[in-house]
Amino acid sequence: MSTSHRDVPSNQARKLGHKRAGSIELLEVIGVVKKDNGSGSFSLLPVHSPQSFDYVLVAQKTDDDGQESFRKQRDFINALKDKQLTIQKITDEDKVFYGITAPKEIFETYRYLLKVSDACNWSCEQQGNIPQSTRIRIVDFIVDHTSIESDGEPEYLSDLIQGNIFEAQFCLHEKQEQKELSNSWARWTACLNGQPITDVRDYFGEKVALYFLWLGWYTFLLIPAAVLGVIVFLYGLAFFKTSPLIQEVCQSDTIMCPLCDDKCKVWKLSDTCTYAKVSILFDNEGTVAFAMFMAVWATVFLEFWKRHRASYVSEWKVFDWCEEEEELILEIVNNPNCESKKHSHSYLRSTLVMVLVTFMLLLIIGLAHALVVFRVIASEQLAKFKSWSFISDNSNTVAFMLGAVLHYLTIIIMTKVNRKVALKLCELEKARSYAAVERSFTVKMFVFQFFTLFSSLIYTAFFLGRINGHPGGYVKLAGKWRLEECHPSGCLTDLFIQMAVILFLKQTINNVFEFSGPWFTRWLKRLQSRKLRQNVRQCSKKNCMESTELCDNCKVKDLLRNFELDSVDQFSLFDEFLEMVLQFSFTTIFVAAFPLAPLLALLNNIIEIRLDAIKMVSLERRLIPKKTNDIGIWTDVLETIGVLAVIANGLVIGISSDFIPRLVYRYRYGPCAISSTTETDCMSGYIQNTLSIANISDENIKNDFLPEQLNIYNGTNVTSCSYRDYRSNEDYTLTNQFWVIQAIRFAFVVLFEHVVVLCKFIAGWFVPGSPLEVKNTRLQDKLDRLKEELKAERERHARSQNE
Repeated sequence: MSTSHRDVPSNQARKLGHKRAGSIELLEVIGVVKKDNGSGSFSLLPVHSPQSFDYVLVAQKTDDDGQESFRKQRDFINALKDKQLTIQKITDEDKVFYGITAPKEIFETYRYLLKVSDACNWSCEQQGNIPQSTRIRIVDFIVDHTSIESDGEPEYLSDLIQGNIFEAQFCLHEKQEQKELSNSWARWTACLNGQPITDVRDYFGEKVALYFLWLGWYTFLLIPAAVLGVIVFLYGLAFFKTSPLIQEVCQSDTIMCPLCDDKCKVWKLSDTCTYAKVSILFDNEGTVAFAMFMAVWATVFLEFWKRHRASYVSEWKVFDWCEEEEELILEIVNNPNCESKKHSHSYLRSTLVMVLVTFMLLLIIGLAHALVVFRVIASEQLAKFKSWSFISDNSNTVAFMLGAVLHYLTIIIMTKVNRKVALKLCELEKARSYAAVERSFTVKMFVFQFFTLFSSLIYTAFFLGRINGHPGGYVKLAGKWRLEECHPSGCLTDLFIQMAVILFLKQTINNVFEFSGPWFTRWLKRLQSRKLRQNVRQCSKKNCMESTELCDNCKVKDLLRNFELDSVDQFSLFDEFLEMVLQFSFTTIFVAAFPLAPLLALLNNIIEIRLDAIKMVSLERRLIPKKTNDIGIWTDVLETIGVLAVIANGLVIGISSDFIPRLVYRYRYGPCAISSTTETDCMSGYIQNTLSIANISDENIKNDFLPEQLNIYNGTNVTSCSYRDYRSNEDYTLTNQFWVIQAIRFAFVVLFEHVVVLCKFIAGWFVPGSPLEVKNTRLQDKLDRLKEELKAERERHARSQNE
């Protein structure tokens, strides 16, 4: 609707004769971004004066001058007029649209303050016309920081919207640019095409552009991770039939102890042949190398991202941009008599917030414990389903899968709870600026979500099957329900099942709702405003949308078109970042248990990029363009995840997987350690070595099982049964082999983490965060700017001398 006051900022770089950064050219070559001349396709569109408004407010129509809502609307609009904003009121049926346009003087003030500030003044606002994205950002700040007096208290626009004085606030999509983005980017058929990052930046601002640039680079770098993950999976598949471990399980006659009280019976180890085969697919030697690769991969990803970010923000002339100075400038533009907001800190308030955060984390961890209780009870109850033999025979596995689904539902519910709690905690902190609130909220929300997602996984990875006790000494919940046990083939499959279910449900269901939600909202609003649309006549002026000024009829039509779109807020982009960063956590942390996680993430992200693009361009109101030169606190969050990935994967391989026990058995207790013969497989007898025997005649063990639980299929009673543990068959104390394995596990974890951390440091040192081209370009920019300032000063001095 409003064709932008656009300039071509990248022409400046060509004017100065700068070479484009190699990092940008690399991204163009590999297809992450669309190849262009640095100015974007929007520079080819005609530059017009504004056809309509910089900002729009919507309210319900009321004719009663005495109503409080009418008075507050009038007072707020007058307050905006006092700030020299031009307001045009457009009434249509039961809606009132207030079109807001800012005068040229406001932007000239902004430009001057930007020039005299300490930040780099080579930004695009310093050359040519002010871009429409900048106009929107400035007007949005002014509108949000305008207040009226109500009972002696200031009421801002957010308060008025909450009180239904106004219905909505938004900026308008620009039809030509919107169409251009839809054709080149926001469509499903462009899934494998590069992204027009420069156009995205021109339209949505640097913050959105950097999000898509980061997501594109992350998606591209998932390709080698996904390929290697598939190779690890195929490596396990190659030994699917020939593995002596699988053969030992599938051909075993070993009788295993009941897995639960009352209803579970003794069972044959060979009954779980399929489970053992699945375990080998994900718990093999290849996962060790893959876990090391993914830990280094996370560092390489981040270091190269820093280079790409530096190249683009340098190209966009915002490298030296300062968030605090930008906010000060906007404060002065909004109110020339404003006072600075002082930095303050309250130890009492900080202590209170810390206590509340701790309480919230304990609550989330308590939910993880509740999931454990659910699985324990569900496993016992499912064992009673005699009519469904498959469920009763596999009650543990079915209970675990149900627990994973319940975990996903818990994530959905707790996401809403976590958001409200994080916002309330940020209000308690009373931060001085929106940027500080955003950083604080991001950290709190991520920590809450991280614990919500990973608390149950941490239990599965490091505690499942290790604290359940043994026959004659089982650990029971409330003295009634036994804790879960691991399968004789290992515990890693349980972690894999839980990760696979959560990741699959999270990606598929989230994407369905993420797309269908805005689409349904738009359809519903169009249905509700059908009467309004019917009253809008077809424009009689030919090419009205291409003229410099729209007719009133077309203004109403375009206002309705934007109003019908799904609403956005300050957290819209945050939600997208949080979703992807949590996925990054799944891809790196515990990846040793699920090597196919990068492949699922890659497939999801190819869709996610276009899904987010279609939402922002076609289904949602236009996001307020925000200026920035980084993805902010998310960089620190990603680096923290990289460190956690090293720790978690080292512990998963060292503690959760059977890699160390198999290694110890091969070289110390197996047939190859005892004899040098080459005819026997070195892993022969491993499964039997990991099992201990419980003698039913023992009084303590007899009390744990009912007589009917000890009946084998032919009706005879067993005199002993096996269970997974390294214990003596006489007094059930831990054997020497157990302590040897524990010592080597500890040594492996320490060695693994030191080696991987060293590799991460080497990778971080080898890939500098800022390319040399960027440093040279910035140096040349500053030199040329100083020369121009000196030249201008000499010219002013010469004119004054002549006068």
